[in-house]
Amino acid sequence: MPSTNRETQRVSTISQLALGMIVFGSATPVSKLVAEAMPVFVGASLRVVLGALVLAPFAWAARDAVRKLDRRDWLLVGLIALFGMFGFTVLLLLGMKLASGVAGSIVMATTPAVTATAAVLIFGEQATWRKIAAIALAVAGVVVLHATGGGPGSTEQSPPSWAQGLGSLVSAAILGSMLVFAAVCCEAVYTLVGRKVSQDSDPRLVAFLGAALSLPLFLPLAAWQWQEFDTAGVGWQGWTALGWYGAGTLALGTLLWYNGVSKTKGTIAAGFMGLMPVSALVLSYVLLGEPFRLVHLAGFAIVFAGVLLMSWEHARMAKD
Repeated sequence: MPSTNRETQRVSTISQLALGMIVFGSATPVSKLVAEAMPVFVGASLRVVLGALVLAPFAWAARDAVRKLDRRDWLLVGLIALFGMFGFTVLLLLGMKLASGVAGSIVMATTPAVTATAAVLIFGEQATWRKIAAIALAVAGVVVLHATGGGPGSTEQSPPSWAQGLGSLVSAAILGSMLVFAAVCCEAVYTLVGRKVSQDSDPRLVAFLGAALSLPLFLPLAAWQWQEFDTAGVGWQGWTALGWYGAGTLALGTLLWYNGVSKTKGTIAAGFMGLMPVSALVLSYVLLGEPFRLVHLAGFAIVFAGVLLMSWEHARMAKD
């Protein structure tokens, strides 16, 4: 019986890790659906509100840990709210209004390499050959995508009014990819800062606090855009995408991933990182109906090789 319980626990843990990464990966194509359905700041605000509501019961269960947060911890949580919630959500939505789902997914797949770069430059972590190679592959994959004309995807749009100045310098697709990359940089800050503050606190509590503290940044901008928001014109697809974007990618993904991580070794958990970009790419074809092109596969394969290298590096570090 004990061995049966252990096997059940192992399957449950693996399922949580895999589903957590798949859910995180769905954020890229789903964000495009949200960006097309409603104003950016309205969608971003509703996403964070939904995520915070789902995380609230878990944060309440860990409420005693709030008293242990010192001034430094609150500063780090503030950075998570600014970069991980506000910056990441807004920049990703703005970028996905212009970039195709496939291009956005490939750019988002550079997250491990960008995070490694920031860790080396800011926190002085060792620059191993795996990290350097992963960074080079991430850059090469994105360059291949755009240099061969694979970035625009199914449509080539003109930059909106807020980007007309930049529109004369770069195409809408490249501008979109640049904004998505800026979101990746925000995600890197979120990951590194969250790693530090979560050493002594429940990551689910940290995620809730970050979401709650970001709301004062969102709400004035959402109120400004609300007058141009036609709720009746969104449709069930837009509302479903928004619900998943908040309750799914922000809350459920966090719960699944950290529940799984808490029950296994870091060497095992690191191996599941590769599922996130795969999920993002596949769902871009399924949810957005974007056409498959061989250059997509080439660019993704190069970036994905870097993701695997970073997974190997994370596993090695966890083992050490």
